[in-house]
Amino acid sequence: MSKILITGATGNLGKATIERLLQMLSPNYIVGFGRQENRNKDLADKIEMKYGDFDDVASVDRAMEGIEKVLLISTVDHHRYQQHRNVIDAAKRAGANHISYTSVAIKDVQASLVNSHLESHIQTEDYIKGSGLSYNIFRNSLYTDVIPIYVGQHVFEQGIYLPAGSGRVAFALRSEMGEGIANALMQKGNENRICHLTGRELYSFSDIARVLSEISGKTIPFVDADPNTFPDKLKNLGVPERMIAIISGFTGDIRNKQYEIQSNDLEQLLGRRPSTLEQALKLIYH
Repeated sequence: MSKILITGATGNLGKATIERLLQMLSPNYIVGFGRQENRNKDLADKIEMKYGDFDDVASVDRAMEGIEKVLLISTVDHHRYQQHRNVIDAAKRAGANHISYTSVAIKDVQASLVNSHLESHIQTEDYIKGSGLSYNIFRNSLYTDVIPIYVGQHVFEQGIYLPAGSGRVAFALRSEMGEGIANALMQKGNENRICHLTGRELYSFSDIARVLSEISGKTIPFVDADPNTFPDKLKNLGVPERMIAIISGFTGDIRNKQYEIQSNDLEQLLGRRPSTLEQALKLIYH
């Protein structure tokens, strides 16, 4: 049986993937790699954990010892393409034969309002394809889990105010994406495949407001904010510049229908339908 290394193991997607792998595989075959020893400490009681940083090539090389499969969960650092290359190169040096990567499901990265943040996904995909390793690329839709960040902590009192227009997203739960990825890691015969991990249905923020209204018994309005003045409003609220750029950019991409991508890949990997928006939001706001 192949030893599998999960990077980003102390993060939410990494942990979800590991939890599913533990249902199918002896913990002796699972190795986690993370930055923070004090995060998700319970993982160290279940599997072998190694700690380091993608910028520290020696720590990545140590994590790769005896590894045959690697799941590279993308980082959020501004220089992540180089970090990803460090992992891919280390996998080759260690004699690994397969790498999987978590990318993004978007129609046109070049036209994205957060192009500078997303183009590294495409660069990483291309580097993997040219590495000589077999691969799976998981292009993930936006997580349902991040909806609370977009709508704010006072959504049930103030409603939703975003410049997202009528754009829709096939949101999916991070836990189900992790489960699907783990299932794919255990499968044979699906190498060199690109999977789009999305929900089954497309939802707008008007739909989110409707579902939150049904859940809460309150009327939650959605106000389509002016994209031109929205960043200034966030700035006046004390939101950091980098976060303003990210929120404005992603909601602008939603408005421009960049995330209107539907696929049944996640359903096939799960062996069941992914959670609906209502099911997921009930779980998040339980």
